[in-house]
Amino acid sequence: MVMRSREKMTISQTICDFTTLAIEAGGWMEMDRIYLQNRILGMIGEEALENTEVRPVSEESVVLLDRLVEQAKKNEVVTDLPAEIEIFEAQLMDFLTPPPSVVNAFFAQHYATNPEEATDYFYQLSKRNDYIKTRAIAKNIRYTYPSEYGELEITINLSKPEKDPKQIAAEKHAKKVDYPECMLCMNNEGYKGRLNYPARTNHRIIRMNLDGESWGFQYSPYAYYNEHSIILSEEHRPMKLTKETFSRLLKITEVLPHYFVGSNADLPIVGGSILSHDHYQAGRHEFPMAKAPIERLIKLSDYPQVIAGVVKWPMSVIRLQATGKEILVEAANSILEKWQQYSDPAVAVTAFSKDGTPHHTITPIARKRENYFELDLVLRDNNVSDEHPEGIFHPHRDIQHIKKENIGLIEVMGLAVLPPRLKSEMAEVEKYLLGQENKIAEYHMEWAKGLKADHPNVTTETVTEIVQQAIGKVFARVLEDSGVFKRDTKGQEAFQRFTATL
Repeated sequence: MVMRSREKMTISQTICDFTTLAIEAGGWMEMDRIYLQNRILGMIGEEALENTEVRPVSEESVVLLDRLVEQAKKNEVVTDLPAEIEIFEAQLMDFLTPPPSVVNAFFAQHYATNPEEATDYFYQLSKRNDYIKTRAIAKNIRYTYPSEYGELEITINLSKPEKDPKQIAAEKHAKKVDYPECMLCMNNEGYKGRLNYPARTNHRIIRMNLDGESWGFQYSPYAYYNEHSIILSEEHRPMKLTKETFSRLLKITEVLPHYFVGSNADLPIVGGSILSHDHYQAGRHEFPMAKAPIERLIKLSDYPQVIAGVVKWPMSVIRLQATGKEILVEAANSILEKWQQYSDPAVAVTAFSKDGTPHHTITPIARKRENYFELDLVLRDNNVSDEHPEGIFHPHRDIQHIKKENIGLIEVMGLAVLPPRLKSEMAEVEKYLLGQENKIAEYHMEWAKGLKADHPNVTTETVTEIVQQAIGKVFARVLEDSGVFKRDTKGQEAFQRFTATL
């Protein structure tokens, strides 16, 4: 009996501490304490609150959350089903998240001091309320690879939890609901979630006006880089790259000058994963491509006030710089229009199929550098051939054992997002290299044999580094495969032919 009473006191103190964090978050006042404590008490299936002490809280919110969830499981309020726990966690964390109007008001208040302070506020809030899954993100494997184009960043993405069998079985019986229309719609804000749809009760969106249009700014729950954010159109409409895209991207760098912002291309194969909702990705991170220098200047005959050049990068990138946004938009749009129509059969570059299907688009990235604006335009082509049915300018078959997914915006800039399967698969490759018993996948065999031949003296101390660097080398190849104009003489002459038309 003493034990149960002690447990009750401990859980009561956890409720009290959690409530303190909720009040500190700014959505509640001290007067709301009893109300909040009772709400949380009821949610986790407890009936009474023991003696508690209102005290400074040093423990992280997620640690307190774990305790509350554990108690709720004991009280059989929630089951072990991951989706059910996720929904329950988001509902608890909603107490630590002020309503959208208050979050937006705080953001505006901080923004009046400076933009950095505003994003710091929103970023910290999104981490504290576990909307950004910091613990899951910490599981990702990260390292760099010294390529001839600079330090490429390699991540094996382990943050998104794999579905367990119970959940997969439960999802089969879940009813089909078409609300929200997609993961990026505004009406995700506060949505409870379902077995087959993520919980969003603790989700908040900052409203942005971009040239008279309503947009939203939020963080990505499973961030791939520092302050990984998404800027999304209020209207659910397909991705489309137009003159307005360049204008919006530059406007965003003006609103958030410490963030880069880029858009995925708007065609399949070369586009991102969600082409059904117009959105951009932004964040506070300097990617390898941003550090890459201009290796050849280009003359833009109609825009002499714009500095333009080809970037030393495995993909085909034109960098534009100017002090004014308007002239930069005009120059970028002119390059897009010319590229959409441009063909060069000598290097398999074809703008249209016989039936008129377009194949050319751009992945644009914008940033602010002191007193000037900068736009990187990455030329993309989504043609397929008999030799390369997944895409001519896509990772070729001999490296798809490492990466076969689309090369979107993040990878274009030099950050590899590799599939979670590689963690266990590479462990088997390491065993193979060390001559130990292994279950190496057949599709890695040829590559692993090459590694063995190159590293006959591999040891348990060096094997992980050898495999990691070999993956880095493959990623550099992935980018080269995806480059429209290759880095050899023939490719660079073809690139010059195109830039001469500008």
